[in-house]
Amino acid sequence: MPSLALVEEEITEHSINTGLHSLIQVSQTILHQAIQVCNSLTSDDQLIYESKSIPGSTIGKHLRHARDHFELLIDALNSPPPCIFSYDARVRNTPMETSIAAACQAFSSTISRLESLLLSCDEGVEKGKGFITVKGRRIDIDEPMTLNAVTPTMQALQTSFGRELWFSGLHAVHHWSIIRAIASEMSYIKILKNIKIDGSFGIAPSTILYREAKSKI
Repeated sequence: MPSLALVEEEITEHSINTGLHSLIQVSQTILHQAIQVCNSLTSDDQLIYESKSIPGSTIGKHLRHARDHFELLIDALNSPPPCIFSYDARVRNTPMETSIAAACQAFSSTISRLESLLLSCDEGVEKGKGFITVKGRRIDIDEPMTLNAVTPTMQALQTSFGRELWFSGLHAVHHWSIIRAIASEMSYIKILKNIKIDGSFGIAPSTILYREAKSKI
């Protein structure tokens, strides 16, 4: 799977891959990064190692939490309108937190669900927009959604499908950066050796583009 930098380059070179189409592609790339990291692990125990510098954190927990956002968003799209959902309605202590095989399978499933959306994606006549078709219903990039959030008081926030898909990807990237830190800690105390982490893993797309532009100056 290409890196985030390569996806951004492809989107720039081919104008068809704009708007919703590119958001889905980038989301898939981010999830493929998680599979690559899982495949670099050598033991399920490495998923449950609890960080000393970030108490309560494990690679498995961060993987599950980041994937949850995509799953909850896609579930909302497949529910009858209006689209109302909550990122707080997630299930903890799932098999993917403790099993490399289960984690890879879970991410592959989410990537496949995104692929189904991608196959139905139509950019339409307005560049930078686009829509998908879910159960015969057209859902635009700006499709209204209501996000119920505990802040800690309950809030009902108005948002859109495109915004939440973008957020799910950026949210995952931030958790990948924490996973990178935990992996570094594990490597230092010799629990984890020779882990292969992509250079863009845990780095925000805007930062990648900034660094690339700076290197060309």
